[in-house]
Amino acid sequence: MVRPYTITRGRTAPERDDFSLITVLTTADEPLDEHGVPLRAGRLQPEHRIILDRCRRPAAVAEVSADLDLPVSVTKILLADLVAQGLLLARAPLSVARASGGADMGLLAAVRDGLRRL
Repeated sequence: MVRPYTITRGRTAPERDDFSLITVLTTADEPLDEHGVPLRAGRLQPEHRIILDRCRRPAAVAEVSADLDLPVSVTKILLADLVAQGLLLARAPLSVARASGGADMGLLAAVRDGLRRL
């Protein structure tokens, strides 16, 4: 078993704080760097590779965390790494993004309660 602080290289918080449990993640089709050169996923940790494979189809942060069998806080750090590299796309779920008054707190509470029951 590898300790979470080893996976995150000692980091305890992601550089981004906009990930929620229902943020939708998708692997970028052809990620490019700032010069338009295709990025290579060759030097990634095994967990990063698992995330990219899992997110070929849209997945929520909570689903990815469960698939990795890692705490959500650790998963968010790994996700932020991939988003920063342009290998992963993150967006709010459509129902939340379309809401004019912000997030539906009832829906978020139901998701939270459902995840706690897992």
